[in-house]
Amino acid sequence: MRSSDLLVRCLENEGVQFIFGVPGEEILDVMDSLLGSPIQFITTRHEQGAAFMADVYGRLSGKAGVCLSTLGPGATNLITGVADAHLDHAPLVAISGQVSLDRKYIESHQYIDLLALFKPITKWNSEISLPQMIPEAVRKAFKVAQTEKPGAIHLVLPEDVAAKQIPEEGVFTSLGVQAPFIPEPPAGQVKRAIAVLQDAKRPIILAGNGVVRRHAEEAVRRCARTLRIPVVHTFMGKGILPDSDALSLYTVGLPIRDYAARVMEQADVVIAVGYDFVEYAPCFWNPNREKQVIHVDALPAEVDAHYHVAVGVLGDMAQSLARITDGVVPFDAGWAGRARATVFTGLEEEHAAQPTWPLRPQHLIRDLRTALSPEDIVICDVGAHKLWMARMFPCQAPNTCIISNGFASMGIALPGAVSAQLLFPSRRVVAVTGDGGFLMNSQEMETVVRLQLPIVILIWRDDGYGVIRWKQMLRFGRTSSVEFSNPDFVAYAKAYGALGFRVDGPSELKPILQEALKSGRPAIIDCPVDYEENMRLAEHLTHRPS
Repeated sequence: MRSSDLLVRCLENEGVQFIFGVPGEEILDVMDSLLGSPIQFITTRHEQGAAFMADVYGRLSGKAGVCLSTLGPGATNLITGVADAHLDHAPLVAISGQVSLDRKYIESHQYIDLLALFKPITKWNSEISLPQMIPEAVRKAFKVAQTEKPGAIHLVLPEDVAAKQIPEEGVFTSLGVQAPFIPEPPAGQVKRAIAVLQDAKRPIILAGNGVVRRHAEEAVRRCARTLRIPVVHTFMGKGILPDSDALSLYTVGLPIRDYAARVMEQADVVIAVGYDFVEYAPCFWNPNREKQVIHVDALPAEVDAHYHVAVGVLGDMAQSLARITDGVVPFDAGWAGRARATVFTGLEEEHAAQPTWPLRPQHLIRDLRTALSPEDIVICDVGAHKLWMARMFPCQAPNTCIISNGFASMGIALPGAVSAQLLFPSRRVVAVTGDGGFLMNSQEMETVVRLQLPIVILIWRDDGYGVIRWKQMLRFGRTSSVEFSNPDFVAYAKAYGALGFRVDGPSELKPILQEALKSGRPAIIDCPVDYEENMRLAEHLTHRPS
């Protein structure tokens, strides 16, 4: 067999379902080896789309998503999606072809040093320079990618190594799949955490994406409900505690003083569970460094002057929380009730305004939430709409509203929706995107139509880069170079063979969403949005009494 056959066998051994990518000359042998494999190769229209698909696949499944490219420009096109997985802590394995080994050290067509290029945006990367390296390299790639904190891995496969003939015996076999065991929390640290928490007057749980990664949401819910402690989520932790629960404070992360941030200002003890600094830095919620922090995670906390750990409980998060919960006397319900009222009343006031035209963000969110079931999945792009969705879109379970908030790259929603629909064909998937983010990877509409995926793309159209316009107005009172024009999105959808809808009035979005979702076909909905609401929100939060 060829080395490329062994590579594919090792990928099968890891349970890989899909490989996302664009075929290329230096990966001809890999593409040929995939013909006899149960792994489905998803041909994308751009390598960035392939990397985003692998990225979101990793977020949703907990298993490394795989993307494949050729050398040079194919590999560089992967970079944004790989970096997104790296900072969002999504398990991903990227594989790139490369020139033959005898071309590496001379000026060669399309050759660049991919190891040096990918090193800053991966947990580990390596070149497979010998066929016998393949089993160990692949096993290490998936083990490192999926071990807490998960992230991106990059493997480079020179074309002559991929094509080399090798025996089907001996060292050329895949390795057994193993995962590291996360130990139980130390009893002494649990006892110290109980003592700190028992002295608290206004405790709060800050639940981050690590809870979702470690499937510890039930432990967070039991802790909150048993001890009557309110829970605030990072953007990527949405749904850990259902937002319908009286203890949910929705999310923190808006760069202005939102309702949940006001509650966090009053907290004296913060139980930070699975919290990644990359989402929302401690200086924003602990500016005076006066809060006691109980760090509950699988790994020690990063060093940060605003995150002084009173006690760290390292180990299995679910076990840590369960043992802390069992050792603490429940708190008076008054603090949690006041905290919920602060957040919920504020959000309800925003929802209560009558719909206007163009639609305000909160009214788009209300119609979208009404049209979807709790288990349906929304993949959110990056822009002003992300901030609105993160703070107002109610979730009942984790991984039902996917937001990139580490690297936070525009262009993720449409390709991310592809992997979500492939993973969960029975659930409805909506890509929520701005007109800026949509056009960064809109070519993947062809992929959606070719695969016959019934994805609905809801475009919040404001004919500009809305979040930058918002920040320019806040800082300078004027804008600079943020306006653009758009194609006819309805005609654009139909050109691909998808359905196209345009919302022309405040009462039209909900029935259009329902029609698109029931159609079972790919669809694009063009909905104008009133982003003057951004400035109105900033004014409202700035002058709202504490």
